Amino acid sequence: MRRSWWILLLWLASVVFAVFVAERNRTLAFSIVYLLTAIIVFTFLWSWANVNWVRINRYTRARRAQVGRLAEEQFEVVNLSRLPKLWLEVLDHSELPNHHASRVLNTLGPRGSRRWVVRTLCLQRGRFRLGPLTLISSDPLGLFPRQRRLPATSTIVVYPATVELPGFTPPSGLLPGGDAMRRRTHYVTTNVSGVRDYVPGDSFNRIHWPSTARTGRLIVKEFELDPIADVWILLDLDRSVHVSQPWTPPDLDRTPAALWQERPALQLPPSTLEYAVTVAASLARHFLLENRSVGLIGHSVHRELIQADRGERQLTRVLETLAVIAAGGRVPFAQVLATEGEHLARHTTLLAITPSCDLGWVAALRDVGRRGVRSVAIQIAANTFGSAPSHEQVVAELLASGIATYVISYGQDIAAALSQRVTSVGAPASNGSASSAFRR
Repeated sequence: MRRSWWILLLWLASVVFAVFVAERNRTLAFSIVYLLTAIIVFTFLWSWANVNWVRINRYTRARRAQVGRLAEEQFEVVNLSRLPKLWLEVLDHSELPNHHASRVLNTLGPRGSRRWVVRTLCLQRGRFRLGPLTLISSDPLGLFPRQRRLPATSTIVVYPATVELPGFTPPSGLLPGGDAMRRRTHYVTTNVSGVRDYVPGDSFNRIHWPSTARTGRLIVKEFELDPIADVWILLDLDRSVHVSQPWTPPDLDRTPAALWQERPALQLPPSTLEYAVTVAASLARHFLLENRSVGLIGHSVHRELIQADRGERQLTRVLETLAVIAAGGRVPFAQVLATEGEHLARHTTLLAITPSCDLGWVAALRDVGRRGVRSVAIQIAANTFGSAPSHEQVVAELLASGIATYVISYGQDIAAALSQRVTSVGAPASNGSASSAFRR
């Protein structure tokens, strides 16, 4: 802009000189005025044309990603005019960390286009905005830099990371007597409850061929749920018990992801909430892959409830909720356990995940266990994340109550921590790097 003002002042001085000062060389003076006028008009129009008649297409491969995996976007800049673009800068204002989509394009020919692909390793869960974009250009002399804002935006949801839990063996909640639950399901199970007429949409593997041959019309089998009780994950979202430290996502090398020899190992932020969410997501995936029925409860600003169900859709619902969930609740975990425990059926498996060091929730979990609910406590050691009370007294109370207990500390491998129950207070835990659990 300073250069623009200088050229305008120079043009104004040349006009004053040609009109009021020059007498002998008036022709030369006006020639200089005409030349400067032509330069100013030409460069101004060039700068204006550079940021117009340009279309930017943004293609997002998927609007869902996961921590530890790649999010991919493709950009296309199209020159709609018959004049070349000397240079264009596409500036991206996305909120996704380490999403380096900005580019500088040189010499975009008439009716030409330029494409590039951006692959970003997701480091944080949440819902992030993609865009807007700002188009920047100027004239060959750099006298009139211009910007054009493209306000279109979209969103991408990053699911929390999940880890394999081959060594996690909680107590199984079986229905008494091993009888079928007498609850119809659209999933194919080992329990056939009867047959019915075929309706459009039924898969062919459900057809009961003997009945079809006998009746002369298509007959399909109906199924019931397996005699295994539901698994409920109860996540503590009380803001007063969660501890975190300042954390900035590492600025990864800007080398294209396709050229990485090995994907960088990820480490969870130093936050009890992030560890609790990752544990909840991993447990939900673990049980759903075993064809168990899983539900999720959490009291944040609002009560988050996902009814127990099975299958890939249930996993998607759980991850969608955990991607944006926050510790905004004000209800103590003991009260949440007492309230929600009343609605749990007998022989249900309850997984309680909390960093709280209040002994009240241990008593509430013990009371829930007296009603026939099989309880598992997963204690996030808040004192390893920052200034917080020690968890040893809580662990001692859990062990005295006969509740299966797991403890996860900051920097610990989650899969290793959930493969070994705590048997005594102060029992050593493996200090494997947490990042090793996320290496792909």
